[in-house]
Amino acid sequence: MGVTYVEGQVKGLAGKQENVKFLVDSGATYSLLPKAVWETVGLEPKRKLSFTLADGTTIERSVSEAFVVFPQGEAHTPVILGEEGDEALLGVVTLEILGLVLNPFDRTLHPMHMLLC
Repeated sequence: MGVTYVEGQVKGLAGKQENVKFLVDSGATYSLLPKAVWETVGLEPKRKLSFTLADGTTIERSVSEAFVVFPQGEAHTPVILGEEGDEALLGVVTLEILGLVLNPFDRTLHPMHMLLC
């Protein structure tokens, strides 16, 4: 399986911003921001949620909301507030909010076929 990264920008409520290189992770529900990023842009924890890692371990992390900007669009999205050593991840909730889907064959992002039913 290939690895796909996308460059983006994260903005906090006070307008502070940071450039971020995200690993596109179609197995992650929420996007994750490294501690240095979310602290720099001034995000605050809003609630705590439990997450299950690939090895089955359950961890608890704080969640907030950020404004993200990518070449394909921009939007508000929930984000996990990472801890030391965590890598920036772009999860499926953010992809869906942006109307994007990951093509698993060539590992590229494409506009989602939107349905209104």
